[in-house]
Amino acid sequence: MSFDYSLDFQSIDFRKNPELYRVGKGEQGVLLVEPYKSEILPHWRFKTPEIARQSSEKIYQMFLEYLEQDDFVGADMARKFLQMGYTRSRRYANHKSGKKYKTNPQKETSIEAEAKARKDILPNEVDPVKAESAAIFKEKWMLAKKNERYCQLLAKHKAIHNT
Repeated sequence: MSFDYSLDFQSIDFRKNPELYRVGKGEQGVLLVEPYKSEILPHWRFKTPEIARQSSEKIYQMFLEYLEQDDFVGADMARKFLQMGYTRSRRYANHKSGKKYKTNPQKETSIEAEAKARKDILPNEVDPVKAESAAIFKEKWMLAKKNERYCQLLAKHKAIHNT
């Protein structure tokens, strides 16, 4: 089951209601699911490799702490923040402005226009500093994604909640 964007994220405490959580694809919901967003977001930074290292280590430590508490939703949210650290650093490594497309495909009014906008990619401007930040986050993201306990909890969550 895909991430459910129809939920009232303003009022749901996913620590108290983990059954409502859907993993979805990639980073879906990373900035919506509370209280985890508020716990993890203050530590999420990637401006320089040193900042990325501190950030990724802190978020990975939080990931491990969530696992120790058998808190799958927290662990998955930490994993998503690590993944987002990689993808956003990579975006800035490739595009100094952080914008990949000439126009925002999500603001298009038709499927055809969105598809066309997704093909109109700005040229790459390689930033080796952001590329290093991305590599730092990718390493922690892969550790999280392949963590044996995380994989067990993920399988259990999917089996119980059909996600």
